[in-house]
Amino acid sequence: QVQLVESGGGLVQAGGSLRLSCAASGRTFSLNIMGWFRQDTGKEREFVAGTFWSSAYTSYADSVKGRFTISRDNAKNTVNLQMASLKPEDTAVYYCAGGSGWNLRDASAYVSWGQGTQVTVSS
Repeated sequence: QVQLVESGGGLVQAGGSLRLSCAASGRTFSLNIMGWFRQDTGKEREFVAGTFWSSAYTSYADSVKGRFTISRDNAKNTVNLQMASLKPEDTAVYYCAGGSGWNLRDASAYVSWGQGTQVTVSS
């Protein structure tokens, strides 16, 4: 099994920045992809960003492209999400996910999920 633990959420003003981190432990060798999803109250969970452990390829939702950056540290088994120019509509619980699939944007490709970290952007 794989355990994922997110950190770095909080309250920030619009235009500000936050950095989320996800620490993976356990059978991490079984993971091919890592991603970030978010879910706001009353809304469906949506893809934010994703990457492969073995490739520099990344994918972003259109709503965050140019503002968010996903990165990974293979030696430390961590995946980070640097968020800049935050907007009130970025407010949500952010989840780190890991999977053995190939489609970064598809939640069903992920099998391991963290408990989530709250990000609140005030206007």
